[in-house]
This record gives sequence, structure tokens and C-alpha cells, in this order.
Amino acid sequence: MQKNRISIFSYFALALLFSMAACKDTSVDIEEENEIITTVKLNFTSAGNTQTFVFNDPDGEGGNTPTKFDNITLKPNTSYTLTVELLDESKTPAENITNEVATESDEHLFVFTPSPTSLLTYTYTDKDARNFPIGLAGTVQTGAAGTGKLKVQLRHQPPVNGKEVKDGTSAPGSDDVNLDFNLTIQ
Repeated sequence: MQKNRISIFSYFALALLFSMAACKDTSVDIEEENEIITTVKLNFTSAGNTQTFVFNDPDGEGGNTPTKFDNITLKPNTSYTLTVELLDESKTPAENITNEVATESDEHLFVFTPSPTSLLTYTYTDKDARNFPIGLAGTVQTGAAGTGKLKVQLRHQPPVNGKEVKDGTSAPGSDDVNLDFNLTIQ
């Protein structure tokens, strides 16, 4: 009789365990990984002339130092159109990450931060489906002559638990790109 009680209890515990596993919530999204970006190209166009400034780190973050990290030099009191190109050259052939960011625009935001702020202003000209800025294209208005830095960040802001987190600010998410270009306005 004792043996039957243990068997019945064992079957009951096993059934309870299976029913709990069957009720498990599977709606939780796994956070997407950040993009691998080895090359960032900033294309500044004014009066039909384009200047391209490049950051290139072929082996990606960590490891060897970047092979190219251009200083940005722009004219004072000038309006530029800025477009951004992104590549993953750790693959053969190189992967154009710009297209991926454009396709997943509801999960990405470029942030351009000059220091000091008087060097330039950036205005977004592209928006995602929810009308939030993206930053693959915009306009730059330079100020008076000076030197400083231009921080270029690509924020990866994927949904969390099925809820959109991108809200037009840089706060949510993590960096796919975080670069401090030397900036000269002369």
C-alpha cells in the first residue's frame, strides 16, 4: 500500500510538472544582437561637392587598432547634406549594413553630438514608419571656425518583450557604433 501511494504521488508530481511547463509564456522576445560594423563613411555634400570621412577597423571592435580614422574638416557657416554608409568588411564579400539599418529603421537611431555644440547642428531628414528619426540622411549646418569632436552613435533599439522601445531619443538600446571624430571647422 505504501508503494502505491508513492507511485500515485510520483505520477501526480510529474503531471503537475508537465502542466506547468505547458503553461510557460513563450511571448518573450530575445534581444537582437548588435550589428557588426567595421566601416563607417560620412558623406558631406555641399554645392555639388562631396567629402567622405572614413572610420575603418577591419577586424571589428577590440583586437587591432583601426586602419583609418579620418579627421573631419568642414567650411564654416555652410549647409551640408550628410549621408551615412555602413559596411561589415569582416565578411567576403563585404556586407552593406546600411541596407539592414534602413530595413530595420524602427530599431535604429543615429545620434550626432558635436562638442562644443557651437560647431554644428544636425537635422534629421529621414523617418521610420512611426515617424521617429533614423539619421542615415540629414542636414548639417556648421557654425563659426573652431575645433572639437563629433560623436557619431548608432543606437540599436530593438523591441523588448514585444513592445517597441524606440522613442526618438538615444536613451533606450545599445551602441552599434560609438565614434569620436576630430572635427575642424575652418
